[in-house]
Amino acid sequence: MAAEDSHSEREKRWHVYLAGVAGGSAESLAALYDEASSALYGLALRILGNAADAEEVLLEVFEQIWRSAAKFDPERSGAWRWLTVLTRSRAVDRLRARASKQKREEPRRLDDWELSSPDPSPDEASMFRQQQAHIRQSLNALPREQREALELAYFSGLTHVEIAATLRVPLGTIKTRIRMGMDKLRIALGKSSGRAVGQVAP
Repeated sequence: MAAEDSHSEREKRWHVYLAGVAGGSAESLAALYDEASSALYGLALRILGNAADAEEVLLEVFEQIWRSAAKFDPERSGAWRWLTVLTRSRAVDRLRARASKQKREEPRRLDDWELSSPDPSPDEASMFRQQQAHIRQSLNALPREQREALELAYFSGLTHVEIAATLRVPLGTIKTRIRMGMDKLRIALGKSSGRAVGQVAP
């Protein structure tokens, strides 16, 4: 019941934030970002398997929220559902664009054109699985406290306040664990991609 109440309170806050954003309030957008960005980043990361792409999708989503918050109708959808739909749509678009770019850059035989399929090729699927495996391996290498906090934030969609309540740990400690965990993940994923991974807001 406590969890349901917490989600209900979060929905109410986010409705207020979105109404504020629709009215041009940058403070409301910042407040929404602080509470929702971690979970939305985690969703984009699961779809894309690439930290840098997930960060760019997150920025695109909040740019879209700033432009189109007035289109949010609380009578038709909850705030969390609306935000996840925006994130999934952006992430899938980027995934398709990535696949399309790879196909354009690679020579194709005539039978490739004749037998083209919307499904990912074995090579693409293998690459995606490797990326997912590396992310999971990097997570597993973190200290237990940092890994636990990150998983609750990115994969369970909990806010920092909710994580602190769940683990019965001070909020400041949770923020520190998440920040330190993200710093270590950034280094590990940056090494794997051959370039540094951009920062994610705590």
